[in-house]
Amino acid sequence: MQPTATVLVYSDNASTREQVRLATGRRPAADVPAVEFIECATLPAVLKELDRGGVDVCVLDGEATPIGGMGVCRQLKDEIFHCPPVLLLMGRPQDAWLATWSRAEAAVTLPVDPVEFANSLASLLRDRLAVQA
Repeated sequence: MQPTATVLVYSDNASTREQVRLATGRRPAADVPAVEFIECATLPAVLKELDRGGVDVCVLDGEATPIGGMGVCRQLKDEIFHCPPVLLLMGRPQDAWLATWSRAEAAVTLPVDPVEFANSLASLLRDRLAVQA
């Protein structure tokens, strides 16, 4: 198992980024590596970090302003070769169809439910790390 996994968190809201960190803890599940976070509040910062490489999963806030995570996700899937899997944070469960449109691999609703979030993140990390192995 690799020593750490890198999770990029995009939200203009510091409280949302904190919810993600707290829901994850040191690691979202016993069978995945410990997590290191890269926090981004703007799309240019997200693009810079992804261009740098090494991101295992992206967590994008669908409620971010001025550019929501759903649009960011679709852009990343169109523009980044081997884009990391995306976990989308949605404002309402009824927006699940938009998560599908954005091509996110997983979606959970806000506010972050720690158990649901950790399970979704761990699943994406397992899949990502299996592909890299």
